[in-house]
Amino acid sequence: MFVRRLSARLAVAVALVMFALAAGVAPACADAPVITKIVVQGNQRIEPATVMSYLPVRPGDKVTSDKVDQSLKALFETGLFADVTLRQEGSALYVTVVENPIINRVVFEGNKKLKTEDLTKEVKLGPRVVFTRAKVQADVQRIVELYRRSGRFAATVEPKIVELPQNRVDLVFEMNEGPVTGVRRVTFLGNTHFSDTKLKEALATKEERWWRFLSSNTSYDPDRFTYDREVLRRFYLARGYADFRIISAVAELTPDGKAFFLTFNIEEGKRYKFGTVDVQANVKALKKEDLQPLLTMKQGDVYNVEQIDKTIDALTFAAGTKGYAFVDVRPQVKRDREARIISITFNVDEGPRVYVERINVVGNVRTLDRVIRREMRLAEGDAYNRILMDRSKTRIKGLGYFKKVEITQESGTAPDRTVLNVEVQEQSTGELSIGAGYSSIDNFIIDFSVTERNLLGKGQYLRFNVSTSRTREEIELRFTEPYWRNRNMSLGWDIYRIRTDYIDYAGFESTSTGFSVRTGFPLTEYSRATISYTLRQDSIKVDQASCDAGFIASSVCRARGDALESIIGFSYGYDRRDDPNKPTKGYFLHFNEEVAGAGGSERYSRTEAGFEYYHPIELFGWENVIGNISGEAGYIKGLGKQIRLNDRFFKGGDSFRGFETAGVGPRDLVTHDALGGEMYAIGTVAVSFPLGLPKEFGILGTIFSDFGTVGVLHDNTPGILEDTSFRLTAGVGVLWDSPFGPVRIDLANAFIKTDYDQRESFRFSAGTRF
Repeated sequence: MFVRRLSARLAVAVALVMFALAAGVAPACADAPVITKIVVQGNQRIEPATVMSYLPVRPGDKVTSDKVDQSLKALFETGLFADVTLRQEGSALYVTVVENPIINRVVFEGNKKLKTEDLTKEVKLGPRVVFTRAKVQADVQRIVELYRRSGRFAATVEPKIVELPQNRVDLVFEMNEGPVTGVRRVTFLGNTHFSDTKLKEALATKEERWWRFLSSNTSYDPDRFTYDREVLRRFYLARGYADFRIISAVAELTPDGKAFFLTFNIEEGKRYKFGTVDVQANVKALKKEDLQPLLTMKQGDVYNVEQIDKTIDALTFAAGTKGYAFVDVRPQVKRDREARIISITFNVDEGPRVYVERINVVGNVRTLDRVIRREMRLAEGDAYNRILMDRSKTRIKGLGYFKKVEITQESGTAPDRTVLNVEVQEQSTGELSIGAGYSSIDNFIIDFSVTERNLLGKGQYLRFNVSTSRTREEIELRFTEPYWRNRNMSLGWDIYRIRTDYIDYAGFESTSTGFSVRTGFPLTEYSRATISYTLRQDSIKVDQASCDAGFIASSVCRARGDALESIIGFSYGYDRRDDPNKPTKGYFLHFNEEVAGAGGSERYSRTEAGFEYYHPIELFGWENVIGNISGEAGYIKGLGKQIRLNDRFFKGGDSFRGFETAGVGPRDLVTHDALGGEMYAIGTVAVSFPLGLPKEFGILGTIFSDFGTVGVLHDNTPGILEDTSFRLTAGVGVLWDSPFGPVRIDLANAFIKTDYDQRESFRFSAGTRF
C-alpha cells in the first residue's frame, strides 16, 4: 500500500499557514523581512545547492506569502519531493524536504497474456527513477489500456510498493487479466436491402463462435469498432447507396463484464445510378480521347464509389506514364436526388510538386528497417510519385514477410513536403512443411522441410528439405542472400542429393549429388536475370539380371553408369503480378536456358519457358473469384551425344494433374517403362472461388483443367510407344489457408489420354508455419 503523505496542494496550504504564524510573513512587501541565508534540511540524495536552485527566493530578498507560494510550487513540480515545509527563524529561511523514494526495480505479477518485456517498454517508471504517485497512476492506466486493446476489459491492475533501506522501494504491479471480452452479438437496425448476415461478413469484428477459437477478431477492440463504421459505409457506397449514413454505433458491455453487444443504427437511403460520366484533361500532353477508355463506369451503371477510386488511380497512372507524376484528379459530382442519378466529371489538373521529407517504418519487430527500405522506390528528398509509392507497396508485400502493408501520407514541415509512413504487420516467415501424395498405384510420398524466408530479420532465405517415398529420396540445403554486400544483387548456393526410383515405371534408379552457385540481378524494375553454375554427379543403376531376362527396356539398360555434368545456366523473369505470393491480377513470364559441356562428360542444351496470367472474374455476383491461365514448354537437345534418361522430362503428378509422376510420355513397347520426353508443352486453366464459408476459414474451391503433351520430336526408334498427341485432364480441388499452414486436395480425371499413360486421381498436401 502506498505510504500516506499530504498531497501537494494541502502541503502548500499548511506550509503557508505555519510560515505565516511562525515568522509573521506579511503580504505587503514593505513589511516583509529580509532573508540573509537559506538552510536546506531533510535531503538525502539531492544536494542543497540543487534544492536552492529551484527556489525563486535568494538571500537578500524580502520573503512574502507570494514568494513562499511560488517556492513551494516550484519544489513540488520537480517531482523529487513528497513533502516540503518552509519556516523563518530570524533572518534565516529553513527549507525542510522529504524526498520521494527511488525505485529499485519494477515487478509485474499475474501477467500471462502480455509479456513482461512488452510491459516494461510501455511503462514510464523503472529502476533508478524517482517514485511519484502520479507516475504510478499513469502507468496503471497504460497497462489497463494495453489489456483493453487485447480484448480484456475486465483486467485490473493494483500497484503496491515494498519499502527498502536508503529510501528505496520495489514497485509491484499485480494484475488480474480476466477473460477475453468477446463480441457476443452484432445487431443492425434500419437495414432492409441487406441481411444481417451479409453485413456481418463485411465487418472486421466477428461474433464469438466455436469455430473462431483461433481468431483474434472476436474480441472487442475500440479501434476495430471505429474501422467497422468506415467498412460499413464503404460497403453501401460500393452498392449504390450514396445517401447512406450511420445514425449511431454503440458498444454495450454486459453486466458481468464478459462480453459486448454491438449495435449499428443505420439509414440506407435510396439506390443511385451513374448519370453522365466524363473526363476533362487540363494537362497539355493528356488528351481526352486517350483518357476516356480509362473510365471504369458508364451511364446507367449502379453507383459504386470503388469504381471512382479505381478510375482516379487509372488516370493518375496514365498521367505518370506520360511523365506527369504530379497530377490532381478531382471528381466533380452532381447529384440528382429525385432521379437518383449521380453524374461525374473527372478533372485532371497538373498538381504542385511535393518532395518526400521523411520515411517512417513502423510495425516491424523482427525485420530490420533496411530490409524494408531497400524495397522502396522513393527515398528522402525525392519528388513524390504515386506510381512509385504503389510500386513500393507491391515490392514490400512481395517479400512475403508481412501480413499487411500500408503506406500513408501526412503533411511535412512545409507545404511542399510530405512524410510517408510505411506500416507493416509481420507474419510467420518460417515454414515447417509436411506433404503427402497418393497415386493410383499406391505411390505414397512424405515430404519434410524447414524453411526460413527472413533469417534473423535480414531477408535471407534458408531451406532444409528431406523427402522420402517409395520412389524418391531427396535431401537439400539452400541459402540465398538477396542483397549481397548491400548491392541489389543476390548470391546463393545449393547442396543436394536426390535418389529417384524409376524401377516400377522406367526400370532404373537415378542418384544425383551436386552443388550449384547462383547470382541474380535486376534488368529493369519488373525483370530479373540469374546466372548459375552446377556441378553434378549422376548415377543410373539397372538390375543386370532383369536386363538379361528382357524385363527392362534395352535403351534403359544401355544408360546405366556414372556421368559428371557441368552446367551453366541463365534464367530471366518478367513479373507484373500485383502480389507474387497470392496474385489476383497481372502476369509473369519466365525463361530458362542450361548448357552442359563446360567440362564433365555430358553435352546438351535445355530450354524452358512459361507464363502465368491472373485476372478477377465477375461470376454470379461472387467476390474474390480469380481466373488463371498458365503454360510451360521445354526442349532438350543433345550436342553430339545421346541424352541420358535422368536429363529427360518426366511429367505428371503436380506438373500434370490426373497423371501420376512420369505418367505421361514415351514408354517401352514391351516393358512399358517410362523413357522420358525430350519436349513438353503443358497448359492450365483454373478458377478459384469462395465456397460460401466464413472468410476467416480461409477455404477456397478451384476448378481446373490441365492439357498438353510430352514426347520426342523426329524419333522413329522402333520398340517405343511414343505419341505426342494431345492430353486433357480436369478436376476440382480445395485450398485451405489453415492456421497450421496451407492444405490442398485435388481430384482429377484424364479425359483425353493414350492407352499407356498412367493415371492418378487423388493428391493431398499439407504444411505448417512457424
